[in-house]
Amino acid sequence: MEKADTTAARRSPVVAGQFYTASPQKLRAEVEAFLQRGTKRSNRTLLAMVPHAGYMYSGNTAGYTFGSSNLCDTIYLLGPNHTGRGAPVSVWSGGDWETPLGIVPVDIEARDQLLATGPFFEADTLAHINEHSLEVLLPFIQVANPNAKIVPISIATSSQETLAFVGAMLAEALKQNPDSSIVVSSDMSHYISADAAKKLDSLALSYVQSVDAQGLLSTVAHNNISMCGVLPMTAALIACEALGAARADILEYTSSGAVTGDLSQVVGYAGVIIDRP
Repeated sequence: MEKADTTAARRSPVVAGQFYTASPQKLRAEVEAFLQRGTKRSNRTLLAMVPHAGYMYSGNTAGYTFGSSNLCDTIYLLGPNHTGRGAPVSVWSGGDWETPLGIVPVDIEARDQLLATGPFFEADTLAHINEHSLEVLLPFIQVANPNAKIVPISIATSSQETLAFVGAMLAEALKQNPDSSIVVSSDMSHYISADAAKKLDSLALSYVQSVDAQGLLSTVAHNNISMCGVLPMTAALIACEALGAARADILEYTSSGAVTGDLSQVVGYAGVIIDRP
């Protein structure tokens, strides 16, 4: 594995102008409009799962979910690893993150506490430098909670032992700091018909709804469901189970076909919230 640069400076955006506009004024206006679809919940958010496609495709669902959430100030930001680079469980070890809307600070204390729990969490930047799944969510977080600090984590291992450890340590971290939430970045099925995607994704989401981490992981594997964030979502659900959560709210399910009109090959998008028990 390539050696991580643990002294990396601030992370600059890599998909601004592609997945979302690079214009600060336009970006803020778009995000604010997307967020207005949701009504902020009174209970603090334990977990939110949101999609990470281009805003024209998944911005509505992401905005509805973030607009409905009540995010805490420390956000453990979990996503998949699309690039194949870096550590299996990569905790960003560089500086703060930047978007066209400004700086999102890293919660150094929360990050270092995770890294101190054992060898499964690795200080790393390679998994994050060219990865879009977390970056795409940041403008929503910046507008929804301007006080937020993040702990970016990329998960690329399907080891049940590792996922169980990550979930347990996240639960402990959230128990110690009640002002913390988990945000998971995930799209659902990829490049199948809208009908097939809805059928398969409904199956996966039924296990999300019942906060059944092992049910989700095994069902996605056995049915070849191309949910790209299943690994981080499994770890997050393990944490939620440990904290006593028993039910998730599936706020919305849609697909790219709703935008393009092409129902023969779509990507599915879901918005999910779990309130703090």
